[in-house]
Amino acid sequence: MTSSRVPVPNPLGILLELTHRCPLHCPYCSNPLELDKRSAEIDTATVLRVLDEAAELGILHVHLSGGEPTARRDIVEITAKCASTGLYSNLITSGVGPAAALLPALAEAGLDHVQLSLQGTTAASADKVAGLKGSHEAKMKFAAEVDRLGLALTVNAVIHRGNIGEVEGFIEKAIELGARRLEVAHTQYYGWAYKNRAALMPARPEVEQSIRIVEAARERLSGKLVIDMVVPDYYALRPKACAGGWGRKFMNVSPNGRVLPCHAAESIPGLEFWNVQDHSLGDIWQNSPAFNAYRGTAWMPEPCQSCERKELDWGGCRCQALALLGDASLTDPACGKSPFHSRIEALAASEAAESAPPDYIYRGPGQTAAAREHEDVLP
Repeated sequence: MTSSRVPVPNPLGILLELTHRCPLHCPYCSNPLELDKRSAEIDTATVLRVLDEAAELGILHVHLSGGEPTARRDIVEITAKCASTGLYSNLITSGVGPAAALLPALAEAGLDHVQLSLQGTTAASADKVAGLKGSHEAKMKFAAEVDRLGLALTVNAVIHRGNIGEVEGFIEKAIELGARRLEVAHTQYYGWAYKNRAALMPARPEVEQSIRIVEAARERLSGKLVIDMVVPDYYALRPKACAGGWGRKFMNVSPNGRVLPCHAAESIPGLEFWNVQDHSLGDIWQNSPAFNAYRGTAWMPEPCQSCERKELDWGGCRCQALALLGDASLTDPACGKSPFHSRIEALAASEAAESAPPDYIYRGPGQTAAAREHEDVLP
């Protein structure tokens, strides 16, 4: 790996993964397979210092995430700190557990925005994916409280073979809940999703139909609902600029304080991730070996190096290149110019063709759907 090590503009956004604790067990969770324990989480004082440093860097948006961020007892204090430092705060939540009860206090503290995940459009489909009975009902009550408090709401729906037939329903549900934005995000196969890929992979015709549904809804609902869509890399012709480009716009702080260029970066061996307990946020952004490893274009191999799109997609996803090819420095195989692109297409087609996909391995202590049978139930 080589790096240009040139100064870069300051980041625009930061994702604070405050905890890996979560009441849900979604099989596509982007958290790592090895979850940080509560005892390893950075303390309140460190989080507040990081927010001060984020404001000094000129960061505009702070995404408070997890796991379930409201599992942290200091979430109201953290939210108030965002407001006092002028940082736009977005709570990325399951809407389950303490989230609803804490919402009025979070609104009073200055919370700007809520992003609520939905696993399905009915209790049966949603609870199966979440691995938690009663989760969908809790989410509906939470969304009603968001509306009552006048907070801006985005609904996030992760799409896979188990719910791809519900895309139209997700659009209707977002309108029903008073959301201003809907994210129709096809599963990205990292973390737990990579482990469950064979159970989650939809067929190409289903993906194409979902795209048509979204495009029609965008036109029909223009001015009423903004719909963002993330298409699956395995059916793409060009890769995404992961996190806007490695080390270009975005920082991800893990529960134990390690700072990552993207949420899955720890899957890449040999990278040195600096920690907010040892370095300032600004120092990490400019000088961290991990951030400089794939920043810019100097590291790129062919065909990326001579590609006219190299400063548009920035080489695509390093974690995906590692997962599928065993080498994070290779061209993302989602790109049609990759010599390995046909492999990713064949892999997706093969797994989607399985008439009886395997059971989910749920987030947490890997249990199949048959073993768990929704043993977790909301109180």
